Amino acid sequence: MAGTILEPGQIEAAASKPPFINLPPRDLFARRSERLNRLAEGHPFADYLRLLAAICQAQQQALDNHPAELPVDAHRTAECLKHDLPPLAADTLVREGAWLPLLDAWLAAFVVPDNPAVAAAIEQLREADGGQRKAWAVSLLSGQYDSLPPALVPFLGAGLQLAWSHWLLQLDLTSLREREDQTHCPCCGAPPMAGIIRHLGQLNGLRYLVCSLCACEWHYVRLKCSHCRSTKKLDYLHFEGSPQGVKAEVCPECNSYLKQLYLELASDGESLSADLATLDLDMLLAEQGFQRQAPNLLLAPGSDA
Repeated sequence: MAGTILEPGQIEAAASKPPFINLPPRDLFARRSERLNRLAEGHPFADYLRLLAAICQAQQQALDNHPAELPVDAHRTAECLKHDLPPLAADTLVREGAWLPLLDAWLAAFVVPDNPAVAAAIEQLREADGGQRKAWAVSLLSGQYDSLPPALVPFLGAGLQLAWSHWLLQLDLTSLREREDQTHCPCCGAPPMAGIIRHLGQLNGLRYLVCSLCACEWHYVRLKCSHCRSTKKLDYLHFEGSPQGVKAEVCPECNSYLKQLYLELASDGESLSADLATLDLDMLLAEQGFQRQAPNLLLAPGSDA
């Protein structure tokens, strides 16, 4: 059988090339919950972070005991990968409603705290029919926050994250092709929540963008705005001595920013929890006129923590 003979240099390059994507671990939500609980100690938004930790813990419980008969459509996946389309395209799947059983699984797992506002939001979500839930989810994933009650955002967002991460972990993505300047998730098409700068092994110094929906990470070069792709005069802002290892990559071209988690500064860091624990940085940047373009599905823009 005919084949291609690789020269030694080509073999080394193939062996050392870092992966385009990193899939989340199966205990992702448990890790987020643990990290949020630790970050809550002594934090001015401690109660808020503990509520989010409980949300993530329920996500993990539902993922570990997910409803049966929720497979990925193999034919659709193959066709999407063949044509370089996201196999879990959020703008399509969110309207079809196959994620609704996982939202119900999350609602069953979540222990409602003794908080009237939280209890009212959970009850509203439980009582809504499938059509209303899908309409709210479409608004949430498209960034139209005025079209759904703000109090529902973290709970609806938790169900959506659970569903897409569940599907992602079933996929065979060996045929997924890397494309330059991939500003949205190659698996589901959602925008990034944050960037993460790796610090070990062959990934040392590389940036990966973290999907706001399915939690896939994909490689994106550093020193380039992930929103407008500009490389001009990017700045990196942070609070001195911050234990979260977070800096904001600020782009003067599009007046936006994306938070970056530097694992060399916080080796046990996790992107979603680090983002939610540094809302003071968002407040500072908003005062300076910069816009946040990266959604966090557990956070309603403009909401009080």
